[in-house]
Amino acid sequence: MTTLAVDKVRDLKPGDINDLPVVASDIIYGGAAVGIVKASGHARPLTSADVFAGFAMRQCDNSSGAAAAKTVSIVRSGIVTIPVTDAVITDVGSLVYAQDDNAFSFLGTAGVFVGRAVRFVSTGIMDVMFDAGVMRDPFEGYVHESKAINTTVDAEDSGKVFWITADAVVLTLPAVGGINNLVIANGLSYGLALVEVAPNAADMIEAPNITAADDKSLLNTKATAQRGDYVEIMDGDANGWTARIRGTWAREA
Repeated sequence: MTTLAVDKVRDLKPGDINDLPVVASDIIYGGAAVGIVKASGHARPLTSADVFAGFAMRQCDNSSGAAAAKTVSIVRSGIVTIPVTDAVITDVGSLVYAQDDNAFSFLGTAGVFVGRAVRFVSTGIMDVMFDAGVMRDPFEGYVHESKAINTTVDAEDSGKVFWITADAVVLTLPAVGGINNLVIANGLSYGLALVEVAPNAADMIEAPNITAADDKSLLNTKATAQRGDYVEIMDGDANGWTARIRGTWAREA
């Protein structure tokens, strides 16, 4: 990832506009995603540790100034045309995260929630709707991790989102009990990845309109798999795990 070193002209359809005090000894370039430092409330080029504030309308050079010596004008809400890693036409509606002031992806790993893709412009380019402080990440409060290999889940995975970034990855659950609120999400574009969630041999996964059975996996069918499809593993009972799903999931035959 390379943060901005010059102004970036973006197709930006503004909504709410605001001015924020800038951190000491830094430059926020025009078009940059702007973050608010949690410890001080000052604005800077966004990092993964910040709160997303919007996009800079123009350059603010505070490279020689103290904190709050200058303010940056930002657009807090609207639609912006930005590069999003691996974006294709089927990604309209997907969540968009920023890794820095000029790097955007569909994965929450090391990222800050920006908004939702609302229009495909061209390969790798999307129109993204944002409303800083109003639009919320549906996975806010979760810890995000990427998974490209088969993984066995343990107690420390409660409250995580696993973004699956390779085909045919299998997530194996422990025996019922000990985990809760684990989200397993398809991180690849339409039709590229089969995601399999496998229970313990003595358990089943109970989900809407799924005829559950012991030792049968839940499958996000590859042919119809959409980026952002997910299963959330919640409390279990004597039969097995309870799950909430988005997208097309089926029980293993």
